[in-house]
Amino acid sequence: MHNNITDVAGITVGHAVDVHGVTGCTVIVAKDGAVCGVDVRGSAPGTRETDALDPINGVEKVHAITLAGGSAFGLEAASGVMNYLAEQQIGLFVEVATVPIVPGAVIFDLLIGSPAAYATKEMGYEAARNAVAGPFENGNVGVGYGATVGKVAGIEHFMKGGLGSSSIQGTEDLVVGAIVAVNAVGDVREPATHEILAGSRNHATGEWLDSCALIKQYANVHTTPGANTTIGAIAINAKLTKAEAKKLAQLTHNALAHTIYPVHTMFDGDTIFVLGTGEKRYQLDYLGQLAIEAMEQAIVLAVKDAKRLANVESYESIRK
Repeated sequence: MHNNITDVAGITVGHAVDVHGVTGCTVIVAKDGAVCGVDVRGSAPGTRETDALDPINGVEKVHAITLAGGSAFGLEAASGVMNYLAEQQIGLFVEVATVPIVPGAVIFDLLIGSPAAYATKEMGYEAARNAVAGPFENGNVGVGYGATVGKVAGIEHFMKGGLGSSSIQGTEDLVVGAIVAVNAVGDVREPATHEILAGSRNHATGEWLDSCALIKQYANVHTTPGANTTIGAIAINAKLTKAEAKKLAQLTHNALAHTIYPVHTMFDGDTIFVLGTGEKRYQLDYLGQLAIEAMEQAIVLAVKDAKRLANVESYESIRK
C-alpha cells in the first residue's frame, strides 16, 4: 500500500507541471474503464463532460479524469489526455474509432504564477503518458503546484495549498482511494481538532484571521470569482451503478465540509468524481463513510505536504 489512490487496482496517476508559469495537471487513468459519477457543489465550477455522467445518460464508463490548473483555459488539458489514450487504443469503441471518455475539472491558480499560464493539451498528454501505479508526492505536485488557500481576506494573507492523496483498506480486499487539489477560498482545518492548518493569516503577527468570522463580520467581503475551488476524485474497487457513484460523490463532499471553512461558496467550484472499478457490491453508506475519511486525509496531506513557493507561506514553512 502506498497510501494513495493507485492502491485501488486498475488506477494509475500521472502529473505534469509548468514550473515557470506555476500551474500543472494531474490525470487519473482507468484504462479498463470505470463507472463514474460526479457532484458539483461550488458555484463557480469549470468542468468538462460532466453531463455525460448523469445516470440518465448512456455513457457507462470513463477512461480518465483530468484535474488541471489555469481556470477555464486548463480544460484543454483533457484533449491531450484523450489523444494519448486514443493512441493506446484505450476508450469506447464506436465501430470506426476508439473514443476515450475523459471528464475533468479545473482550478483557478493564476494568482502566484503567470496569469497567461495554464495546463495545456501538451501537458495533459504528458501527464497521461506518465501515469503509473505506485508512490508519488503530495503538495506542490501536478494540479496542486499553483494551488493556494485562505483568500477571503485578500491574496496578501493566503497560504499554499496543494495536491493530496490517501487510501483506506476496508473489509476483505476493499480499497478506497482519494485524490484532491486543495485551492479553497476558505481555511483548511484538522477535522478532529478544528485546528487551522493553512488559511488566511496575518503573516507579520502570525495571527489566523478566521475566514468564516471575516465573512460574518464584513457582509461585503469580496474575493475574485472563481479564484478558488477544491476538485478531486474517489476510486473504489467495488461494483457501482452511475447513480450510486453520484450518490457517493455527494457524500464525499462531507469531507470538504469537515475540513474547509467556508466551503461550497459562490467563489469555489468544488467538484468530486467517483470511480467504481470492481465486481463486488457493498452497502452504500459503508462505502460513503470510507470515502469521506479517505478524502479528509487527502485534504490534510495536501496542505501539510505543500512547500513554500515564492513568497507564499506553507504549513511547513510557518512551523520551522
